[in-house]
Amino acid sequence: MVLLAAVSAAAHAVPAFSEVKAAFKPSDVTLLDRRGVPVQTVRVDTTVRRLDWVPLQAMSPALLQAIVLSEDRRFHEHSGVDWGAVAQSAWANVWNTRTRGASTLTMQLAGLLDEDLARPVGGRSIGQKMGQAWTATRLDGRWKKSEILEAYLNLVPFRGELVGIGALSQTLFGKHPSGLDTQEAAITASLLRGPNAGADAVAKRACGVLQLQKQSCTGVAALASTSLVRRGGPVLGEQLAPHFARQLDLAPGKPVKTTLDAPLQRFARDTLRRHVASLTSRNVEDGAVLVLDNATGEVRAWVGSSGDLSDAAQVDGVVARRQPGSTLKPFVYELAFERRLLSPASLVDDSPAEISTPTGLYLPQNYDRQFKGWVSARTALGASLNVPAVRVGALLGPDALVGRLDALGLALAHDGSHYGPALALGSAEVTLMALTNAYRALANGGLYAPVALKPPKAAPKRVADAASVFLVSDILSDNSARVRTFGLDSALVTRGFAAVKTGTSKDMRDNWCIGYTDRYTVGVWVGNASGEAMHDVSGVSGAAPVWQAVVKHLHEGRPSVRPAAPTGVVAHRVSPGSEPPRDDWYLAGLQPANDLSAPPATGRFGIVTPRNGSIYALDPDIPPAAQRVVFEGERGTWTLNGRRLGQGERLTWAPWPGRHELSLLGAGGRIVQTVTFEVRGASLKQAKR
Repeated sequence: MVLLAAVSAAAHAVPAFSEVKAAFKPSDVTLLDRRGVPVQTVRVDTTVRRLDWVPLQAMSPALLQAIVLSEDRRFHEHSGVDWGAVAQSAWANVWNTRTRGASTLTMQLAGLLDEDLARPVGGRSIGQKMGQAWTATRLDGRWKKSEILEAYLNLVPFRGELVGIGALSQTLFGKHPSGLDTQEAAITASLLRGPNAGADAVAKRACGVLQLQKQSCTGVAALASTSLVRRGGPVLGEQLAPHFARQLDLAPGKPVKTTLDAPLQRFARDTLRRHVASLTSRNVEDGAVLVLDNATGEVRAWVGSSGDLSDAAQVDGVVARRQPGSTLKPFVYELAFERRLLSPASLVDDSPAEISTPTGLYLPQNYDRQFKGWVSARTALGASLNVPAVRVGALLGPDALVGRLDALGLALAHDGSHYGPALALGSAEVTLMALTNAYRALANGGLYAPVALKPPKAAPKRVADAASVFLVSDILSDNSARVRTFGLDSALVTRGFAAVKTGTSKDMRDNWCIGYTDRYTVGVWVGNASGEAMHDVSGVSGAAPVWQAVVKHLHEGRPSVRPAAPTGVVAHRVSPGSEPPRDDWYLAGLQPANDLSAPPATGRFGIVTPRNGSIYALDPDIPPAAQRVVFEGERGTWTLNGRRLGQGERLTWAPWPGRHELSLLGAGGRIVQTVTFEVRGASLKQAKR
């Protein structure tokens, strides 16, 4: 009765082939690109190594022949159980003869499908053997022979943690099952008898399989020795986007479709590696590339490192924090435009500056250690001049700038007082992902939304004024504005519209190039994961060539189109300072009222003197009338400690000991800039009136 119960239970436990295939769960998840092309294989189950289900037609004929010859020569003839082999095996066991078992491939599959029928350490009971035979007969009656063989090769344990032909083939031989040759197939078949046997035993068994096929055994011992050593070594499956895969929550199951574009991902990876390889003599070994779709925020390409060129290939350069250098300047000027402190034609002073900070004087320098004098804001931003950027940042104040950068998703670690005036030159640390996405907000006219790594996508929100963003985009796409620093033919030039900015951090530790077209935003970082400085790598020689190549690839056959001017922006003919006359953009209401052919009134902006934190000393031996403090800056209304002093570009004031707050007011009473200074020394008698 017990035996009949076991047989009956087994009879009801035969699933359909489709059910077995549907229940199969690989230990690795395959990530697909947006069109269904595999881009990455990620292991999510560490207890076993099992790759995607391999169809029978994707297995080499040599493999199928070796398996059948080795394990079940009458596979295509019997009905699940080879009763002739059973009788022969039983007779041999009576005489204690070591011989091949009578278990067919179908019977072995029955044990793989039902744990109760699996072979225990102590061997199967009579009931289990009968149940296995009954199930095998049922399988042979319900399944096709091809389905039995396919399921068996996908479910059978081979060696160690390796289960299924896919994992074995890629781990031991570094190829898919379709590519296994005669000797590799023989080694595979021999492992079914002794999964964890040594190389010599495996080679001996494989030679027996080859002899059955009348094939030579020459070289099989060497192949077995080298292939078995590889166990657990190589990374399995497609490995095109390993760093991107870390951003996803994955579990065993079906392949996962992503937003990546496989051809673009491969192009970006290969382009970065070639360029980094060309810079090895300049002490460069790392880099990263990120491509975002402007409209959706989806990631089209994510290259986290230069791969085997790096000593830290596991470090993801897309999410590592680094100093962005001059790539923060567009946000400084956009905020100044938005607050109507400047227009692109406004003159800013590129001359030596000493800016007082709590830790001492800050002396910003330009990249070439030269100063250009009075230049337009367009030239200052386009040519990436440092001193004007610091002056504009001082007008805004570091707290206002931190607020705007955080609203754009940069998530700075400190408040404005920590960074001070150096924030305008990129002293904070940001990630390539956050910075590229902030530029994407510029591409979208000031609308910000997080990177869309997974649904649902967040609704965009307005962070910056569209008209002011347009002014910045126009400058960043103006090759003539860059000419003083980058020349006319640089790696920033593209066939269609592209707004782009480079940046280099202190001591040349990081080099960036971030820019956007009408459809994509591309960010590139080049440097060293260790933080070691590069040697003589500038914005146009570091990240920019990779950026330019990726943009060209993105827009092959469809050049990027320049955006239309939004409402609130007007064009005006200007001649700023010594620069040639040109048509420039203004926010409506800020354009000069003079004739279009005449140059606009230009001058200094903000408070030129005194500088914030200045200290004046009074000398009691000098008459008070001879001691005056001069207030200079752009034309406006001056107030001291809240009291109105007068109007104009230059006022003199009789100093009085103490701390003072000086403010310059522009049109409508808006505060252009406020500085504090101190007067020290003996009290002076007021002069007689």
